[in-house]
Amino acid sequence: MSEEDKNEESEPRVEGELGVTEGVNADGDIEVDVTEVEVTSEDGQVTEVDVVEEDTVVHVDAPDEPGVAEAAEESFAVEEAIEEAVAEEGIVEDTSTASDSDAAPGADLEPISLEPEVELSAEERAALEAEEEERAALEEAEGGEEAPVVKPAPAKLAKDARFIATGKRKRSVARVIVLPGDGKIEVNSRDVAEYFPRARHRTIINSPLVATGYESNIDVRIRVHGGGISGQAGAVRHGIARALLEIDPELRGELKRRGFLTRDARAKERRKAGLKKARKRPQFSKR
Repeated sequence: MSEEDKNEESEPRVEGELGVTEGVNADGDIEVDVTEVEVTSEDGQVTEVDVVEEDTVVHVDAPDEPGVAEAAEESFAVEEAIEEAVAEEGIVEDTSTASDSDAAPGADLEPISLEPEVELSAEERAALEAEEEERAALEEAEGGEEAPVVKPAPAKLAKDARFIATGKRKRSVARVIVLPGDGKIEVNSRDVAEYFPRARHRTIINSPLVATGYESNIDVRIRVHGGGISGQAGAVRHGIARALLEIDPELRGELKRRGFLTRDARAKERRKAGLKKARKRPQFSKR
């Protein structure tokens, strides 16, 4: 290694930064302030900082017209204001991007709960409506306020009147006989509460009577067979609705709107040969 190379390595590196500031004085001349910062470093450490300031006046050859200096000052002031505004916008954008980057996207949004819409059958709708009516009646009784209930006036029946109808649901068949009375219901010579111990099934049976206002004006005798307890309750409701239609044909609109006159044809599909159930197939085996 030569001596020149050694001397170059031993000499410290010099890094400089130059700042220039311009202004306009009262005479219309441009003043230029030059600030030079010399940073002398050796082995990556700062050893000395020198500041040198030089003032230079540049004379502007312009005609002595009034307002020239003022216009120049205004132009420089406008430029400085624009630079400051740009710098502030840059700072705001940086802070906003930093805050956005820290938070997860969509963290400030409120979650939306979506409940799937379930289509109710005619039986379920009737049960819900009957429960709502019973709840409203209980609330009115507890509150002591007797609000008028809008129901069709029940028709007057002769003492020897008999109305017979048949109701069906799944594999159940119900023969219904309606007589003048005080609201007693018998199913296969047994009380309705004994034959249908579940309140839901009794609500289904009473729903046509409650909707038309005949729950305390007639007695109902029913003979039902076939199917299960749920199918028999649907068959009884279908038969009572048809019998009420025989009493008063004007009730058709209300009964039809609630689905009491519709024969629900849904039933369990029969099993097919080679399958486990109606649609279920045995597991496929390649070998």
